[in-house]
Amino acid sequence: MSMKLAILGILLEKDMHPYEMRLKMKEKAVDRNAKIQIGSLYYAVDQLALQGYLEVVEVIKSDKRPDKTVYHITDTGIAYFEELLMQQFEMMEPVYHPMYIALAFAKYGDQKKIAAVLKERVRKTEHQVNFYYEIYQDHVGTVSRSVLYLMAGRYEHELTELKWLRKLYEDAEAGLLAEMGERIDLIDD
Repeated sequence: MSMKLAILGILLEKDMHPYEMRLKMKEKAVDRNAKIQIGSLYYAVDQLALQGYLEVVEVIKSDKRPDKTVYHITDTGIAYFEELLMQQFEMMEPVYHPMYIALAFAKYGDQKKIAAVLKERVRKTEHQVNFYYEIYQDHVGTVSRSVLYLMAGRYEHELTELKWLRKLYEDAEAGLLAEMGERIDLIDD
C-alpha cells in the first residue's frame, strides 16, 4: 500500500516515467521513511495502470535506451490516492524494535560485550539525531508543513531512542541488566 501511495502522490506533482519516479522517491527519502522496496516500483506502476489509476500520456523513444513510458494519474487514481492516504493516517502498527527480542534475554548475556555494542549504538544514534536535526533545519521554509512534521518526527524519534539507549548502556556498563525489582526511570519521569 505504501508504494502505491508514494507513486500516486509523486504523480500528483507532475507526469513522470518510472525511473523519474524512482529518483524523486530517493530525493524525498521515501525508502527511509516507509517500508518500501524501490525495486517493486515498476511492478506497482504496471498494476496501478492496469487498474485504471494511471494512464500513459507519452512514450519517449530512444535508439540507445529502452523506451520511457510517461504516466499521468487519472481522476480514479486521485480518488484512490485519497483512500490510501486516509488508510495510512488511520493505521496503527506496533513498533518492533530489533533489540526488543535481545533485551528479553540480555540477562543471560555477557554484560560487558552488550555494553560495548550499546556504546557504539549510542554513538551512531547521536549521529542520526544530528543528521535529522540538520535535515529539518535545512528544509524550514522550503517544504510544506506536513513534510516538516515528517522531518520533526524522525528527529524526535531518534532523540527518544538516544535517551533510551544511553540509560540502557549505563545499566549494561554497570552490570545491572539481570537485576530484578528496581524501577527504571522513564523519560518523562
